[in-house]
Amino acid sequence: MITKMKCNEMTIKEAQEQVDKWIKTYGVRYFSELTNMACLTEEVGELAKVIARTYGDQSFKKGEKANLGEEMADVLWVLLCLANQTGTDLTDELNKSFDKKTKRDKTRHLNNPKLRESPK
Repeated sequence: MITKMKCNEMTIKEAQEQVDKWIKTYGVRYFSELTNMACLTEEVGELAKVIARTYGDQSFKKGEKANLGEEMADVLWVLLCLANQTGTDLTDELNKSFDKKTKRDKTRHLNNPKLRESPK
Protein backbone atom coordinates (compact mmCIF):
# COMPACT_ATOMS: atom_id res chain seq x y z
CA MET A 1 0.00 0.00 0.00
CA ILE A 2 1.18 3.48 -0.81
CA THR A 3 1.20 5.58 2.33
CA LYS A 4 2.77 8.75 0.97
CA MET A 5 3.72 9.73 -2.54
CA LYS A 6 6.24 12.43 -3.12
CA CYS A 7 7.46 13.85 -6.38
CA ASN A 8 10.82 15.44 -5.56
CA GLU A 9 12.89 15.13 -8.71
CA MET A 10 11.62 12.43 -11.00
CA THR A 11 11.78 11.52 -14.63
CA ILE A 12 8.73 11.65 -16.84
CA LYS A 13 8.68 7.84 -16.83
CA GLU A 14 8.71 7.85 -13.02
CA ALA A 15 5.87 10.40 -13.03
CA GLN A 16 3.83 8.15 -15.32
CA GLU A 17 4.51 5.21 -12.99
CA GLN A 18 3.56 7.21 -9.87
CA VAL A 19 0.28 8.34 -11.42
CA ASP A 20 -0.47 4.75 -12.39
CA LYS A 21 0.23 3.55 -8.83
CA TRP A 22 -1.97 6.29 -7.41
CA ILE A 23 -4.85 5.47 -9.77
CA LYS A 24 -4.63 1.77 -8.92
CA THR A 25 -4.39 2.46 -5.17
CA TYR A 26 -6.82 5.35 -4.65
CA GLY A 27 -8.63 6.02 -7.91
CA VAL A 28 -10.10 2.53 -8.46
CA ARG A 29 -9.54 2.80 -12.23
CA TYR A 30 -8.79 5.34 -14.91
CA PHE A 31 -11.67 7.38 -16.26
CA SER A 32 -12.33 6.63 -19.91
CA GLU A 33 -10.02 8.30 -22.43
CA LEU A 34 -12.88 10.51 -23.58
CA THR A 35 -13.67 11.59 -20.01
CA ASN A 36 -10.01 12.30 -19.36
CA MET A 37 -9.81 14.35 -22.56
CA ALA A 38 -12.73 16.42 -21.29
CA CYS A 39 -10.99 16.71 -17.90
CA LEU A 40 -7.78 17.85 -19.62
CA THR A 41 -9.72 20.51 -21.51
CA GLU A 42 -11.31 21.66 -18.26
CA GLU A 43 -7.93 21.85 -16.50
CA VAL A 44 -6.38 23.80 -19.41
CA GLY A 45 -9.31 26.22 -19.14
CA GLU A 46 -8.65 26.70 -15.43
CA LEU A 47 -4.97 27.34 -16.18
CA ALA A 48 -5.96 29.82 -18.90
CA LYS A 49 -8.17 31.67 -16.41
CA VAL A 50 -5.30 32.07 -13.95
CA ILE A 51 -2.93 33.19 -16.73
CA ALA A 52 -5.52 35.72 -17.99
CA ARG A 53 -5.95 37.16 -14.52
CA THR A 54 -2.26 37.13 -13.63
CA TYR A 55 -0.70 38.32 -16.89
CA GLY A 56 -3.63 39.57 -18.95
CA ASP A 57 -6.19 42.31 -18.63
CA GLN A 58 -8.61 40.49 -16.35
CA SER A 59 -8.48 40.70 -12.57
CA PHE A 60 -9.19 38.07 -9.95
CA LYS A 61 -12.69 37.96 -8.55
CA LYS A 62 -13.18 38.10 -4.81
CA GLY A 63 -12.00 34.80 -3.33
CA GLU A 64 -9.99 33.72 -6.39
CA LYS A 65 -6.25 33.27 -6.05
CA ALA A 66 -3.26 32.86 -8.32
CA ASN A 67 -2.74 29.10 -8.11
CA LEU A 68 -0.68 28.86 -11.28
CA GLY A 69 1.50 25.93 -10.21
CA GLU A 70 -1.49 23.95 -8.96
CA GLU A 71 -3.31 24.38 -12.27
CA MET A 72 -0.20 23.39 -14.26
CA ALA A 73 0.18 20.28 -12.10
CA ASP A 74 -3.49 19.40 -12.70
CA VAL A 75 -2.92 19.62 -16.47
CA LEU A 76 0.17 17.44 -16.18
CA TRP A 77 -1.67 14.88 -14.04
CA VAL A 78 -4.45 14.34 -16.58
CA LEU A 79 -1.95 14.28 -19.46
CA LEU A 80 0.02 11.56 -17.63
CA CYS A 81 -3.22 9.61 -17.16
CA LEU A 82 -3.98 9.81 -20.87
CA ALA A 83 -0.44 8.74 -21.73
CA ASN A 84 -0.74 5.72 -19.44
CA GLN A 85 -4.13 4.76 -20.81
CA THR A 86 -3.00 4.91 -24.41
CA GLY A 87 0.36 3.22 -23.89
CA THR A 88 2.26 6.39 -24.76
CA ASP A 89 5.82 6.71 -23.47
CA LEU A 90 6.04 10.47 -22.95
CA THR A 91 9.82 10.37 -22.48
CA ASP A 92 10.24 8.81 -25.91
CA GLU A 93 7.71 11.15 -27.49
CA LEU A 94 9.28 14.24 -25.92
CA ASN A 95 12.70 13.20 -27.22
CA LYS A 96 11.20 12.76 -30.70
CA SER A 97 9.63 16.20 -30.39
CA PHE A 98 13.00 17.78 -29.50
CA ASP A 99 14.58 16.10 -32.52
CA LYS A 100 11.77 17.22 -34.84
CA LYS A 101 11.80 20.79 -33.59
CA THR A 102 15.60 21.02 -33.73
CA LYS A 103 15.71 19.81 -37.33
CA ARG A 104 12.84 22.04 -38.39
CA ASP A 105 13.53 25.17 -36.36
CA LYS A 106 17.25 25.24 -35.49
CA THR A 107 17.78 28.49 -37.40
CA ARG A 108 14.22 29.70 -37.97
CA HIS A 109 13.80 31.38 -34.59
CA LEU A 110 17.37 32.67 -34.48
CA ASN A 111 16.79 34.41 -37.81
CA ASN A 112 13.37 35.80 -36.94
CA PRO A 113 13.69 39.58 -36.49
CA LYS A 114 10.35 39.67 -34.62
CA LEU A 115 11.90 37.66 -31.81
CA ARG A 116 14.74 40.14 -31.45
CA GLU A 117 12.29 42.95 -30.72
CA SER A 118 11.31 43.64 -27.15
CA PRO A 119 7.84 42.44 -26.23
CA LYS A 120 5.30 45.24 -26.10
